[in-house]
Amino acid sequence: MIWLSDEFSGRLTSPWSEVADAFTVSGEVYREPAGANRKTLRFELGGRGYFLKLHWGVGWLEIVKNLLTLRKPVLGASNEWCAIHRLNELKVETMELAAYGEDGINPAAKQSFVVTRELENCISLEDYCREWRHDPVDPEIKRTLIRRLARVSRLLHENGVNHRDYYICHFLLQQPWQGDEEDLHLYLIDLHRVQIRKQTPYRWRVKDIGSLYFSAMEAGLTSRDLLRFMRHYRDKPLRQILKEDRRFLQDVQKRAEALYRE
Repeated sequence: MIWLSDEFSGRLTSPWSEVADAFTVSGEVYREPAGANRKTLRFELGGRGYFLKLHWGVGWLEIVKNLLTLRKPVLGASNEWCAIHRLNELKVETMELAAYGEDGINPAAKQSFVVTRELENCISLEDYCREWRHDPVDPEIKRTLIRRLARVSRLLHENGVNHRDYYICHFLLQQPWQGDEEDLHLYLIDLHRVQIRKQTPYRWRVKDIGSLYFSAMEAGLTSRDLLRFMRHYRDKPLRQILKEDRRFLQDVQKRAEALYRE
């Protein structure tokens, strides 16, 4: 099975007819985790940048290991393909699909790929916030970003989606941005481990929000900022949150602090 967007297909000198064609592409390797059986590279086509994520069989050992720990194994690019479609349905800004394909029946040896358009003129939220601790930003800019992150998080979790790598480095901020919320474009990326269910389990909500809070600690965020985030994430008055969500707040704090100590 192979799918190509009209734009992407029109830029190819020789249209891809099988999954193996994607594995012949050369480009700048961005990520190739040791032993992970996947690789991400950037290439250009017709003057436009694209990211290609290649997956090959994870092997039965990896599948069994995940199943024994009650985790659904990530078998290939289909996870990211489905996640992008789900985020589009939820109106959460993310990457734009250009191509996708998978080949094989054996889940341990399946080859697959996904191509997304490069998000141009963007900076990771981690880099954008890096100097805030030493050079405080305009408070309204910080509040605007907190509101957006909280609303995106609520939208995901209320619709059965959890990210599993939910750090501010996986949000890309469109530049230039002057602080107006109507002009804010914040794209969620790195979706290959996303889980989609009818409901997001409590422990995965804690893990996502705890990871997000941990990743923002170096930006000089305070406990008040966390409460501001919670007010928008839970979409109810702070007094009610402190009464009804005390356990969740404590578990998020523990998760963030545990990650910070690692």
